[in-house]
Amino acid sequence: MSDSIVQRYQNVKNRIDQACHNAKRDPHSVQLLAVSKTKPIEDIKILADNGQNAFGENYLQESLSKIEICPDLEWHFIGPIQSNKTKPIAENFQWVHSVDRLKIAQRLSSQRPEHLEPLNILLEVNISEEPSKAGLSPQEVIDIVPQIAVLQNLKLRGLMAIPQKAESLEQQRKPFEQMKALLDEIQTQHPDWQFDTLSMGMSADLEAAILEGATIVRIGTDIFGARDYANK
Repeated sequence: MSDSIVQRYQNVKNRIDQACHNAKRDPHSVQLLAVSKTKPIEDIKILADNGQNAFGENYLQESLSKIEICPDLEWHFIGPIQSNKTKPIAENFQWVHSVDRLKIAQRLSSQRPEHLEPLNILLEVNISEEPSKAGLSPQEVIDIVPQIAVLQNLKLRGLMAIPQKAESLEQQRKPFEQMKALLDEIQTQHPDWQFDTLSMGMSADLEAAILEGATIVRIGTDIFGARDYANK
């Protein structure tokens, strides 16, 4: 391995800082979410020792074992959500990025322990309208938002997307621009809500996402290296 996880982590933070500079944005307006799925707890501890607090996980059983070891970190669930998995998600995470139907939101709200802060959730948007991908259409988002916003133990914070891959910066920016417009539309309709979060941008397109208003970028490979899915 030619460079260490700490060096790669610092490189990603430098990219975020440069992208914020190019977008004339405060670097503190963008949170780095280290996507640690399939990666060992030792890597997470190294990053935590170097100042990284927020980690994203896709696989429930794997993530629960990590949370048990490092309960003081901020844990984000970013994977597909099955109805029978909502209870442990509601009990153990601070954020959920991948809510794509009302039933899931209702279950998360009813199963969130009363002694915990409301669970921060994001609605997953299929912004590129790919048939194979999960997520709500922009119109479905607008329709469902008022029903989710009233759920007692949730705090609806914004939107998440994984757009179709694109090569050029300009092509990458288009779906992110649509996401920002959708967020702005909902903010205009509901000015009293804390609807302030856009989770978008990964290793290959974080610059485009930041140019278009991302507040959370989800970076895995460029921090942790390639993934081994053999056991998944």
